[in-house]
Amino acid sequence: MTLVRTNRVWGFITRRHIRQPDGTTKTYHSRHHRKRLHSQSVSIPNVDKKGFWRSAQLNDLIGIVFAIGAALFACGSILFLCPDLAAFWSLSANQINGIFFAGSIPFSTAAWLQLAQAANSGDFTDAGGVTQNGFKPFGWFPDNIGWLSCMLQFFGTLLFNINTFDALSPDLNWFQQDLAIWIPNLFGSLLFLASGYLAFIEICHGHWAWRPRALEWRITFINLLGCIAFLISSLFAFILPRGSAIGDTASLIFTVLGAIAFFIGALLLIPESSKSRSVDPVPEGSQ
Repeated sequence: MTLVRTNRVWGFITRRHIRQPDGTTKTYHSRHHRKRLHSQSVSIPNVDKKGFWRSAQLNDLIGIVFAIGAALFACGSILFLCPDLAAFWSLSANQINGIFFAGSIPFSTAAWLQLAQAANSGDFTDAGGVTQNGFKPFGWFPDNIGWLSCMLQFFGTLLFNINTFDALSPDLNWFQQDLAIWIPNLFGSLLFLASGYLAFIEICHGHWAWRPRALEWRITFINLLGCIAFLISSLFAFILPRGSAIGDTASLIFTVLGAIAFFIGALLLIPESSKSRSVDPVPEGSQ
């Protein structure tokens, strides 16, 4: 087998075209490889598909768990934006903060599942083979764009665990709130943005592309919009010395928008996986 062409972005391999002995060319995509997805125009290397960590069905679980976290973040924000609704359910501010913390748990769970999936996808070689040695809960593949995106997202969710848990403490002054809540929120959002952009360029095979008809492009683009909304939300959440945020309402609105984007992107993982399972992988010319 012969490597015909490799697509790179910032040194990361996002796509490979490999000529087979019979003269056909198979196309490898980084995202399809780590998620075990295929289509009529994309091939995945031969690998033992048995096992939870190398099955396309894992994408369904990741999507569902991530959607639960996003839904809880959206619910918490809406309850703060609509105090009458919170009063109807007799929910205090601390209880609503508890909803955010509850939402951060499935966020971290789904992010770790995605990271473990990437770590156990196997190394794709120039010859088109896959090497796989045991289960890796985290792995270390910083030169793999998919793994790096998943790793940054996972650590971002851990920071959300911290800041949403710290928000349950009712007696923090403005400085303590900025230190324990705002800073983890800001850096978690920055990690999300970096993760989202890496996932986006992994699909684009470049710094930017407009391919709204491709499902995987829509998933990563919507998630990227969610990451941008979360970052804007964190900027408005900075607590001033007088004890109030720069823009409480704006912060909550952008949290809702980001959570909705993550919810949609997460649910779209299910049809992406289902579409892959309905198509037999076949060799196809490079695209």
